[in-house]
Amino acid sequence: MLDWLNQTLSLAGLTTTPLEILGFVTGAICVYLNTQQNVLGWLFGIINAVLYAAVFWQVRLYADMGLQGYYFVTSIYGWWMWLYGGENRQELPVTPTPRSLYGIFTALFIAATLLWGYLLNRYTDASLSYMDSALTAASLIGQWMMARKYLENWLVWLVADACYVGLYAYKGLHLTALLYLVFLALALMGYIQWRRAMLSDRR
Repeated sequence: MLDWLNQTLSLAGLTTTPLEILGFVTGAICVYLNTQQNVLGWLFGIINAVLYAAVFWQVRLYADMGLQGYYFVTSIYGWWMWLYGGENRQELPVTPTPRSLYGIFTALFIAATLLWGYLLNRYTDASLSYMDSALTAASLIGQWMMARKYLENWLVWLVADACYVGLYAYKGLHLTALLYLVFLALALMGYIQWRRAMLSDRR
């Protein structure tokens, strides 16, 4: 199957690697299962983080590579939270993001973007340091929000995924750019389905 997909992409003038193909498949499964509130999505998230750490190292997107370690850890955390993070250690329900967190998220986003971008730009051969860092900071926030089942995590992902499509296309990661286009559609689906579930739980 990997050979067939690779040949198909080559005929379309696109280049890829087996690692990127596996990352595409596991990433799509992960996010789809997350839209369904299926805890197995976190298992595929763990596998996907390992695969993409290698992919991003190869193209010098070091902020994104470091992000995969965070995804690995938060996938374990999210798995536990979804199963036992609710009241009386029951399944965690979907809830709105507390308003008190918005200021904290904004400050973290700005600080992480500027600091990480500066460090990567000055001390490494990283590509697109500040853009990479900004999207990484947004992803850090979105992933934690997802682990806590805050509805608005999907809005963060909508913006981040749209930007990632352009970034990865520019870096020649065409299959990954396509994956993030899929993520974009899934983020919209996730928001609609999670909001429906949240309103249903309140009845």
